[in-house]
Amino acid sequence: MPSYLSTDQLTAALRLRDLTDPAQGRHAMQLLLRAVVSSLTGVWGVPARELRLSPLVAVPDNYDRLGFDPAAVTRDARYSRYVSPSVMLRSHTSASVPWLLGTLDPGADVDRLHVLPGLVYRRDAIDRTHVGEPHQVDLWRISSTARLGPDDLETMMATLVEAVLPGARWRAVPASHPYTVSGRQLDVLLDGAWLELAECGLAHPALLARAGLDPDVWSGLALGMGLDRALMLRKGIDDIRVLRSSEPRILRQLDDLEPWRPVSVMPPVRRDLSIVIDSSDDDETVGDRVRAALAGRADDLEDVRVLARTGYDALPERARRRLGLAPTQVNALVRMVIRPLDRTLTDAEANELRDRVYLAVHRGPHAELIVPGTTPTAAG
Repeated sequence: MPSYLSTDQLTAALRLRDLTDPAQGRHAMQLLLRAVVSSLTGVWGVPARELRLSPLVAVPDNYDRLGFDPAAVTRDARYSRYVSPSVMLRSHTSASVPWLLGTLDPGADVDRLHVLPGLVYRRDAIDRTHVGEPHQVDLWRISSTARLGPDDLETMMATLVEAVLPGARWRAVPASHPYTVSGRQLDVLLDGAWLELAECGLAHPALLARAGLDPDVWSGLALGMGLDRALMLRKGIDDIRVLRSSEPRILRQLDDLEPWRPVSVMPPVRRDLSIVIDSSDDDETVGDRVRAALAGRADDLEDVRVLARTGYDALPERARRRLGLAPTQVNALVRMVIRPLDRTLTDAEANELRDRVYLAVHRGPHAELIVPGTTPTAAG
């Protein structure tokens, strides 16, 4: 059965601050986006048009009209946030591209960079580099007057890297997207490791045709970039929670693109949980349950991950009975690392969080809680 967001979950998602939007307050992410757009329009000599559209989109715009296969795993409700059978919170800013292309006059002379920034919504793991509501930007140069091709795509990638990480080495490796041809994954070399920065390609002729734009006349360049990752790489930030922190020492550093100066680090508190989960559960679905259960306290967690899992057949009968394990479930060892950015937790607070996480992810009939009096009613 599909899983739909509750009214409270939807309201919380729509109230979340969009760090790319100047109307919601200043942030370094806006400076980085402005630098990218200015560099591209300067190199090409074309105007830019920024569009901020609702994150609530029709499911066909998020998938079908972009060419996604009906069986694509990304459609699974375990990873996407559906509001109803026909509406969802967009899982990428590319969801606005079919609408955008449909607004263009097929007979007009056009050459413009379209900028589509904003929040996207996923079910994701909890760690220092992932969040359930990341920021993205889609950059699409669409033209009926210039025939855009691989050389233009190469220029786009080189310009983007120089704007985000001046002087960085980069490479482009083949990648597949249903809405592009000649797809590329753009990687940058930092500290001896290749890290993904963006994905791009030439606008797929079929996508243009579906919007009523003749592919023999119209062409385009398409690039999508995660802005949280880009800003973290630019400033040297290693914990994504920093980007939304309200701690004054951190806020002062989120007003520019200067290198990150670490503030004092609070000591971590680790708790290991032996729990029962469904065999289909992974770090993403576990992380999403934890976020939903903790609400405003979720940012106290630095990391939650499944370290090991033992299936029904690999456990002795005594262990199965003790856990109440069903054949479709596994015994998982889950480690949670608790480390708020602005204070140190007491043992009692850490244990209370541990029990809330336990109840959020445990799917067995027997609960092993630390805090006296806690009941397993929230585990549902």
